[in-house]
Amino acid sequence: MTAHLNRLATAVPASDVHEAFTAFAQSQLGDQRRESILFRRLAAKCGIEHRYSHVQPTGQPDGDALDVGGLFVRGRFPDTATRMRFFERHAPVLAAEAVNRLLTAEERMEVSHLIVTCCTGLSSPGLDLELIDRCGLRSSVERSILGFMGCYAAINALKLARHLVRSEPGARVLIVSAELCTLHLKESTDLEELLSFLLWGDGAAACLVTSEPHGFALDRFHAVLAEDTRELITWKVRNSGFDMLLSGQVPAAIQDALTRDIDLILDGTPPDDIHLWAVHPGGRSVLDAVERTLDLPEAALSASRDILRRFGNLSSATVLFVLEALLQSAPDGALGCAMSFGPGLVAETMLFHKAG
Repeated sequence: MTAHLNRLATAVPASDVHEAFTAFAQSQLGDQRRESILFRRLAAKCGIEHRYSHVQPTGQPDGDALDVGGLFVRGRFPDTATRMRFFERHAPVLAAEAVNRLLTAEERMEVSHLIVTCCTGLSSPGLDLELIDRCGLRSSVERSILGFMGCYAAINALKLARHLVRSEPGARVLIVSAELCTLHLKESTDLEELLSFLLWGDGAAACLVTSEPHGFALDRFHAVLAEDTRELITWKVRNSGFDMLLSGQVPAAIQDALTRDIDLILDGTPPDDIHLWAVHPGGRSVLDAVERTLDLPEAALSASRDILRRFGNLSSATVLFVLEALLQSAPDGALGCAMSFGPGLVAETMLFHKAG
């Protein structure tokens, strides 16, 4: 029994915050001229033009308040409790929007399993029960939450969905990835932290996995744990939100891991035979590292680069945004490889093909 990713839908909030958040980050450097010049140069090369958030900028990044709701005010950014209340208010709405775009009312009653991924907010009762209420799912739907796994969680959700469909051929598995990454903005004068703020956006994606033979057939999964990289990507709950560390050494670590394990990832298939690359755009340098390591043509990662440009890094939802873009134009029979990177440092990978 082969599981298929039949279709996907995505959603983002209304406010485009990239320019405002970049200007705010720049303003925190003050009179540190050298760091300020370096920040501007690297910001111009980040490959991102738009990021969306539930926070609405004031349009005055040098002012005391960054957003019209007064969540982020210089000198008194919110504590974790305040951020979680914000998450509880907005994340279910965004997640439900993606589901409503994916499924008709009749289809929602046919969903047998619900898998939710999220690493940017914690509450209970959580997104799974919220989606039952907001989207009209059956109260008996079997629920699983893959929490705090970071950017690679959606690949693990697809892996779990594949297991469910292979064991229960009639299963109809709904996967929802919802992330409010911008909720964890920090005040800082550390250049590396400020550069990480350039990446993150809010977004949600929903997809349906069944045994029906259309969409992307989920063929094989493989996880790669890079050696001695435990501290390169971390995501910790602290008093003032969640603290992200994304080391500048990550691209090199990814390059080393792919060089070592690419034959296992692709199950012996030459990279030239893979026509669909759904690589999580953790940043421009990450995509460059994958392209360079696998000696891919420039156009191979165009879908990933386009999602990065239009939305930034949406954590676990991002690779689903890329898969949605690929599914719209993929020819029947085309082979694909998806991969996402996150804390560990772990690369979660998936081989698939377009059913036809």
